Amino acid sequence: MTSTIELPLWLGIGLIALTSLWIWQHFVLPSARWYMRRRANRVIHEVNERLALRLPSFKLTRREVLIDRLAWQPRVLEQVDRMAAEKGLPREVLMRDVQAYAREIVPAFNALLYFKGAYWLARKMVHALYRVRLGFADDEALGRLDENTSVVFVMNHRSNMDYILATYLAAEKTALSYAVGEWARIWPLQQLIRAMGGYFVRRDSGDPLYRRVLESYVQMAAEGGVPQAVFPEGRLSRDGKLGAAKLGLLGYLVRGFDPSGDRDIVFIPVGINYDRVIEDRSLLRYKKRLPRRGIFYSTATSLRYVAKQLLYALLGKRYKNGYACVNFGKPISLRNWIEQNQPESDLEDVTPLANDLMSSIGAITPLLPVALVATIFVNNQHRSYSELELKNAVFELLQRLEAAGYRAYIPRADRDYSVTVGVRMLTLRHVLLEDNNVFKLNEKELELLQYYANSIEHLVDSLKAPQANTDSSNLTNLTNEN
Repeated sequence: MTSTIELPLWLGIGLIALTSLWIWQHFVLPSARWYMRRRANRVIHEVNERLALRLPSFKLTRREVLIDRLAWQPRVLEQVDRMAAEKGLPREVLMRDVQAYAREIVPAFNALLYFKGAYWLARKMVHALYRVRLGFADDEALGRLDENTSVVFVMNHRSNMDYILATYLAAEKTALSYAVGEWARIWPLQQLIRAMGGYFVRRDSGDPLYRRVLESYVQMAAEGGVPQAVFPEGRLSRDGKLGAAKLGLLGYLVRGFDPSGDRDIVFIPVGINYDRVIEDRSLLRYKKRLPRRGIFYSTATSLRYVAKQLLYALLGKRYKNGYACVNFGKPISLRNWIEQNQPESDLEDVTPLANDLMSSIGAITPLLPVALVATIFVNNQHRSYSELELKNAVFELLQRLEAAGYRAYIPRADRDYSVTVGVRMLTLRHVLLEDNNVFKLNEKELELLQYYANSIEHLVDSLKAPQANTDSSNLTNLTNEN
């Protein structure tokens, strides 16, 4: 009983490895899964108690189940049969493509990561970069929505920060699902985006089978009540202007809608604006089709920016990047819109709806200090302003915009201070030049100044119309700090 057994070293190491693997698979992993599942269920229960829009069961369904459900959608199978007959391809080959597309598209939402990790990270990031303000959100209207309602947030696309900013500000209302371009399909970013409920889109794909799989997923998510966020413009604004709507994802949503069914789709217009868009110069270069700068230049520029911000912080002169403001507009019921505008239509043409949604987004675009100051100088490029003259010009423009029904975010509820904020942001970047308290534009930076004026150009232009068409009657006064 006490005799010694000698084993070769390789065998002893192998037995230890197999034993460790067995303990890992049968004790450690199951315990970790049980603990994480328990925490996730607790988070889901907590957020459902406080969210205006509860997490739908579709969002919590296992990813493999959703992939199979998507791959065997009747409309997908119809497309497979059609392509097999037209191109003479084996059906099995096309179904393998369908499975690959479904795996590429379907997210893997993780409530624990979304509400504990992503929300925390988004909050830290946006507050490190901006003074963030929620201008208006009709929480009562969201609370009145029926459980059989699919909510779609439609928003203008100013910056890649839009994803983070909207995720942070909407986290008290719901968990958003985004369509993200192929630029984000890199490890580990794509895993993080999927865990947050995002799904990837090949924006320029000409494959009809891929488009049918994507369309079917978007419609499945809408039917499952998943709150989605859509950028109708389809891409970042290159010139700062509010662009025309593209009809891709919006068309998928609408074409799958049954006005006589139990479930309605409600669109929530969202207006976003910034005193500074971090990637503004890159967007202007892209607009002019200039060659892209290399990774070393981009890295050096980023490091220089960080170093400058650290220096300003040490000197007590860091003012972040100004204000970032978001307005959530009045809900628009698709069922009611159809009854009023296209009662006999088959909704193949979604252009009228897209135009109405873009008008609603434009009407609630926040008026921020930099945009107001930039507008004055763009419209009077060869004039210099003393501080008093500039403030009078901004006050006059602001008064006209507010009289038309638009609302501005006024920092500290102080109009005088708001002009100071706008001028400070532009002088720090040498877009405006100051000499003895007299300001004029830097002609070398005219394009950049125009970029910020363009963010509210559609509102300023509407002043020339007999009557401004706005949705601002649904907004509250934005002059109070949040």
